[in-house]
Amino acid sequence: MGWYFGYMLVYVAFMFTLGFYYFKRVKTSKDYLIAGWNMGFWSIVGTIVSTFCGAAVFIGWVGMGFTVGLSGFFQFALPAIFFSILLIAVFAKPLRRQRLFTMADLFSERFGKKMGIIPSILSAFIYSVPTLALQIVGMTTVFTIAFGMEVTTGLIVAFALILGFTVLGGLPATIITDAIQSIILIVGILTLFIASLYYGGGLGNIVAETPIEFLTPVGPNGLTAVLLFALSVGPFYLIWQSTWQRIFASKTETIAKKAGITGFAIAGLISILPYSIGVIARSYVPADIHPDLLFSYVTAELLTPALGGIVLVGLLAALMTGATSFILQGSSNLTKDLYHHLINPNASDKKLMFVSRLTVVIISLLGLLVAFYLTNIIAMYQWALRLSAATLVFPFLAIMFWKRVTKTGVFSSMVLALIATLMYPYLGLNIDHTIFGLSVSFISLVGISLLTKHSDTEQVKAVYWEDLDSAKRRNMDEDTEHGIELNQKAVSD
Repeated sequence: MGWYFGYMLVYVAFMFTLGFYYFKRVKTSKDYLIAGWNMGFWSIVGTIVSTFCGAAVFIGWVGMGFTVGLSGFFQFALPAIFFSILLIAVFAKPLRRQRLFTMADLFSERFGKKMGIIPSILSAFIYSVPTLALQIVGMTTVFTIAFGMEVTTGLIVAFALILGFTVLGGLPATIITDAIQSIILIVGILTLFIASLYYGGGLGNIVAETPIEFLTPVGPNGLTAVLLFALSVGPFYLIWQSTWQRIFASKTETIAKKAGITGFAIAGLISILPYSIGVIARSYVPADIHPDLLFSYVTAELLTPALGGIVLVGLLAALMTGATSFILQGSSNLTKDLYHHLINPNASDKKLMFVSRLTVVIISLLGLLVAFYLTNIIAMYQWALRLSAATLVFPFLAIMFWKRVTKTGVFSSMVLALIATLMYPYLGLNIDHTIFGLSVSFISLVGISLLTKHSDTEQVKAVYWEDLDSAKRRNMDEDTEHGIELNQKAVSD
């Protein structure tokens, strides 16, 4: 316990020192919620790695590796990485040029302020709150392993630490500490991986004792199951606001793109490890162990406190960074999309700062409430991803690429996809849940848009193509200016 306490005391002291530092420096809501659009390359890389590798990585993905083998990486992690990199590679520059705070801002600018309500509610309550709850539960697991803390006490302590740090420093403190926490996280997961190799008797013994289906990309459930699970996870990452925030927080478009791709490439490499740890553990842990308890069993029962403490602090770092990011995501939605846009458009920045911190408290309290009732980490996370993706992915793509899309079409599509996804379990359909939700979204979006006209509140444009046209015009202007300068020089010569 002494090792655990020492590691965690140093970590918490470091976090809150930086939190107080940024509490004094952050003066505006723009800085608090979006880091003033001013973060550098390594800060963005670090925060992406840390935010991506939260409770799902250390606890859920280790358990998933134990249950379905390495195919879990191809079902969950790889699709998430692929779609995240796709978002950054294709959309980082045009989105960065919009100078937005949230994804809902994109809907509001295209169709009018009220159209941001559904994306805001989905982002703040359907995604941010339950995923924050995952981080709180994960931190409780850490405190239970390290100190034998009761679950209720652990939940409250985790809530207090997360809330205190987030209220103090906002996104700037989160991003700066994430860069450092990403190193702690990597050290922690590597320590657990190496220890698992040791307890599994070495690579040769592990391969010999592990059924082949746990070592293949298709796993014990087959290719169809892998592809369907990947489809239920991957598309969400096109509209994952945590990545959008990192795009907006970057100092330049180039940093947003290069740092984003680098960060997710590193996160992808790291995410192979928890699935591998789960597979390896099959050779040395009780066969009837609950997958979500696998991490705590290995850390507490097999590792020495000196090594186990490193792993636990790595998990704590991953959980803290994920929690603060998800709180600020929800806070941005409530502050900018609902309060500023709809309730008080003329609010002063001082008022927005107050509301930002107040909504941090609200999201945190809701996350704590959900954490008390959370039982299945992977199922909860997948449900949040499925509902958000089915409702928002095609409307987002339409805003970016299709000028003909109408306000009525987008609104109807979001409502119908939301209802269809929620009703799916009661319909008895022989079709995948996510495919059904996405199909309803696409068909209703296209069909209703073609049958309706643009409203007076719309800015009729396809953001992606308009950005390309603007870039071409800028380049033409620059070429023209350069040509004039050359002609003037030639005349003067």
